[in-house]
Amino acid sequence: MNSYDVKIWGIYPRKNKAGKVTSYSVRWGVGRTKFFESYKSRAQADSFRASLISAQNRGEPFDTVTGRPASLGWAARDMSWFTLACEYVEKRWPDAAANTRQTIAEALIRVAPVFLKGGKGKPDDAAIRSMLRGWAFNADQRARGVPDEHREAIEWCTRNSLPISVVLDEAKQHELERAATLKLSGEKYAPTVARKTRSVLSHFLTYAVKEKALETNPLRETKWESMPKGSRTVDPRTVPNPVQARTLLHAVRQIKRSGPRLEAFFAVMYFAALRPEEVVALTIDDIDLPKKGWGEISVGKAHPYAGKHWTGTGDVRDKRGVKAREQGEHRLVPCPPELTDQLHRHVRAYKSGERGLLFEGDQGGPIPQITYTRVWRAARAVAFTPKVVSTRLARRPYSLRHAAVSTWLAAGADPAVVARWAGHSVAVLWEVYAACLHGQDVIARKQVEDFFGYQA
Repeated sequence: MNSYDVKIWGIYPRKNKAGKVTSYSVRWGVGRTKFFESYKSRAQADSFRASLISAQNRGEPFDTVTGRPASLGWAARDMSWFTLACEYVEKRWPDAAANTRQTIAEALIRVAPVFLKGGKGKPDDAAIRSMLRGWAFNADQRARGVPDEHREAIEWCTRNSLPISVVLDEAKQHELERAATLKLSGEKYAPTVARKTRSVLSHFLTYAVKEKALETNPLRETKWESMPKGSRTVDPRTVPNPVQARTLLHAVRQIKRSGPRLEAFFAVMYFAALRPEEVVALTIDDIDLPKKGWGEISVGKAHPYAGKHWTGTGDVRDKRGVKAREQGEHRLVPCPPELTDQLHRHVRAYKSGERGLLFEGDQGGPIPQITYTRVWRAARAVAFTPKVVSTRLARRPYSLRHAAVSTWLAAGADPAVVARWAGHSVAVLWEVYAACLHGQDVIARKQVEDFFGYQA
C-alpha cells in the first residue's frame, strides 16, 4: 500500500561504548510504521535524507512496507534477506538436482549470521540452522505449512532479518567472505566448499538484482583474498596402482556378508571408470557381454545419493541423467575381458531383481551407500597394513575410477578416446589426471638419462 502520511526526522549518530561514532542513522515514518537506514558516513546519510525530502515535496506516495518512495527505483524493493532467500530457493527448486538443492541450502545457511540481527529473544543458533535447513530452504517442506517446532525461529528471523541491500556495505562484504571461507570453529573450509558457497551467494545476489531488490551484485567486482586456492587435479597419493587395486578387489570378496556381491560392483569402477552413482543405476540391459573378451557398457543413468529431504520423491537417491550430458543421452564404455569374466560370475550368482538392477542389496533394491562404504573400509583394513590404512591411498571407492582413467592414459590410449569413455572433455581430463599417471616419472627419467648418454 502507498501513503502520503510521511514524517522525516533528523540524522542520529550511533556510537560505540567508547563514544566513537560508528554510523549515521536516517529515520522517518510512513503512517504508523517507523523506518531507518544506517550509513557509514554523514554525507551518505545526508544524501539519502535529502532524497526522501525531495520525494515528499514532489507529493510522491511512500510504500508502507518498504518505507520508500517509487522514485528511489530499486530501493522500493529492498526486501529482507530472509524473505528473498526463501523466494530464491523456491524459484530454483523445481529444476535443481537434489544435491544442488542441498548445496544451495547449506551455502545460504553459512552466510545467514551476516544477515540476521542479534539481540533479545534470539533463538539458539542450532535452532535457527535447523529451521533454515528443515523448512525455510526446502520448498517441499514449506509447502506443508509452518511446523510448530520451527515457529519461534521462523517468526524471529522474519522480524530480525536485515535488508538485502546491506551487502553493498564493504564491512558486510568482509563478513560474508569470512562466513563463506571459515567454519564457526575458525578452521578453513575445504576449497571446494568455499568456492561453492561463493558461487551460490553470487547467483543469489544476481537474482536479487533481477528482482530489483539490489542495484548491483557487489561480488561481480570483488575478489576475496582469503578464498582458499584449490585444484581439480587428483592427488596421486589416493590412486591405487594395478597391484593395489586387484588386492583390494580380492579383499572385498572376503568381507561378510555383502562383500561377495560387491566385488563386481567395485570392479566396474576400476575396469570401466564408472562413478558410484552410475554403477548403482546399471541394469542387465545396459551391458553387452560376449562369452569371452571385450564387452560394452551403456551408461545413461545416474542415481546419486542425496537423502529423502532433498529428493522430494521419498527415495534417498535422485534419478538423473549422466553427468554433463542431456537427459537420455548415453556414453559407451568398453568392458575389458577381466571385467567381462567377473560380470558373468556375478550374474550367475546374483540374479537381477524386479527392477532389473545389476547390483542389489541383500534385501533387494538398490545397494545402500552405507553398505558399500562399510565394505570398502573393511576391505582396506584387510588388504593394507595399518600404516597404509592411515594414508590417503584408496580411502574412497571413487579412487578406483581415478585409477582406471590414469591407467588408460599411462597405457598410451588416445586422450580423446579416454575422455569419451570417462565422460570428460580432453582439457578436463589432463587437468584432473595429469599428476597421477603411474610410471610416467620413471619413463621420463629414463628418456632424460638416454639423452645425456650417461653410462653407469
